[in-house]
Amino acid sequence: MNLLICIDDTDNLESRGTGSIAAEMTDIIKRSGWGGCGLISRHQLVLHEDVRYTSHNSSMCFGASIDEKYFTDLRIELSRYLAAESAEGSDPGMCIADIKKLDADIPLQHRIIEFGYRAKVEVLTKDAAYALADEAGIFLNEFGGNGEGVIGALAGIGLRLHGNDGEVKGGIGCFEQGRRFTVNSLLTHELISDVCTLEMDSLARHEEVFISWKAKPVLHEGFPVLLVRQKPEHDFWSTLVKNEMRNFGEERAIKPACEKFRFDVPEEHVGDGAENCYNCVYRRWTADSFSCMLGRHED
Repeated sequence: MNLLICIDDTDNLESRGTGSIAAEMTDIIKRSGWGGCGLISRHQLVLHEDVRYTSHNSSMCFGASIDEKYFTDLRIELSRYLAAESAEGSDPGMCIADIKKLDADIPLQHRIIEFGYRAKVEVLTKDAAYALADEAGIFLNEFGGNGEGVIGALAGIGLRLHGNDGEVKGGIGCFEQGRRFTVNSLLTHELISDVCTLEMDSLARHEEVFISWKAKPVLHEGFPVLLVRQKPEHDFWSTLVKNEMRNFGEERAIKPACEKFRFDVPEEHVGDGAENCYNCVYRRWTADSFSCMLGRHED
């Protein structure tokens, strides 16, 4: 059976990110001999003062192909692991969906996708998430705190089902920042199915791409696509930097680091990973910019 597994809200300011726990879950599945796993995608959800989140409010989703006889073992073990590894003060939730089952009820599948997109712009409720999951026969459960991570977990399933939201967790390290690569060489990696402009036009294989931040594909029509842009003064293409990918806007000021600066986890670094507020563990993204949680606490 082909599954989508999504987790949300497993971390706090001191812990590793949700993406790391998702990666460890894929290792459990492979190591246990239950099946294989695909890429992990990160899905950005609404930034709102009524939503408890550590820094970005994002969920992590991955696909797994397993023998059906292992489903119960997988559900029990991943539940145990998430409960044990989620950080103190977090509100973890997990959702596991059988894609074939959802494909059998397209109207219901569309409602799950709609839930995912609503979660990007609205504050939704646990009750709504549980009601929809129950109707669809989807496993959805909470593992601590107020359990509101179930909202993002179900939303991530919907967004991944649609195939046009999210970015590949971590990026592709073999294509180093600050170097140029031909499109042909980039396409040799299994996590890059195409290299496209922002208008989704494919580049020719001989074109060169400068890795300005990292090779970090986004999902388009269910496939990982590396997006690029071209500056007028350059004769080559460049990958997008993080704030461009997440559409935070270039008008946001990047403040220098204060004496209490601490780096966030590497997967959440912006730009070149410099010591500034954009990359500090104490910053909390909002819809328009970010705020300093440390400063708010001291006030």
